[in-house]
Amino acid sequence: MLHLRLITPAEKTDDVVRLIERTVGTTHLVVMPGVARNPAGDVVTCDVAREAGDELLTELQGLGLDRTGSIAVENIDLSLSKRADKAEAEAPGEGADAVLWEHLADATHEESTLSATYLAFITLATMIAACGVVLDNAVLIVGAMAVGPEFGPLAGISTSIVQRAPRLALRSLIALLVGFAAAMVVTVGFSLFMDALDLFSKDQLEADRPQTGFVYAPDAFSFIVAVLAGAAGTLSLTSAKSGALVGVAISVTTVPAAANAAVALSYGDTEQTWGSTEQLLLNLLGIILAGTVTLLLQKWAWRKRT
Repeated sequence: MLHLRLITPAEKTDDVVRLIERTVGTTHLVVMPGVARNPAGDVVTCDVAREAGDELLTELQGLGLDRTGSIAVENIDLSLSKRADKAEAEAPGEGADAVLWEHLADATHEESTLSATYLAFITLATMIAACGVVLDNAVLIVGAMAVGPEFGPLAGISTSIVQRAPRLALRSLIALLVGFAAAMVVTVGFSLFMDALDLFSKDQLEADRPQTGFVYAPDAFSFIVAVLAGAAGTLSLTSAKSGALVGVAISVTTVPAAANAAVALSYGDTEQTWGSTEQLLLNLLGIILAGTVTLLLQKWAWRKRT
């Protein structure tokens, strides 16, 4: 279930309470008149079944509460209450299938913002992957995939398409393009530095690499895996099962492909550079396509069910 904490102007409190009372799937309604100071007003709290949460949040925004007061939402990990059980049973659909669009937009907004932390993670991931491709070490490749933060902007682009949010799309696209560009530039310098220390060499890059050669050899399976991973990642976001994102992160060849392209570029190997770039773009396209289609299907299925 979800716990809502609302600050409402006194003149809107009755409307808010009536809205909550007529929403199927709500319980534990509490009204505290005049206790809020900034902004001034009443505090209203309630619990709502996840499957009824999106509709209630939309109607609360329709009352202008997000502008004149406050709407805070928290996940309830444990609720020992027969009333809560009854509310969940009465709410249409299943909580695991419900999509909280405001929560999704907020999460993707945070994950798709170009920040120093985002740049640090994607750069470090690309440098780790560079070591993996040169050493032909699959463990390093998997580690780099897990560190890479690129799924956030990819999910942001898919969400922006479905929700028709151009600002989110632009923010996500900037984070994705600038992030990969910066990471690859730094990795080129890193590769040259490692070569000067005799830790990297062109012979290592161009040798037979059975563990990591796939990163510059895109094929049909590259796109298929990217599509499947994109769908799984999107489902993990909408159902709040964040653990599944780790599996998604180590399923797609985005960061390793960018790393291989950067190392190959530092040695002037155009064949591997273009092959890795093609692999990267193919994976990005597959994830965005799958994420968008998954969200559209979830939206359609939920509307039909409720």
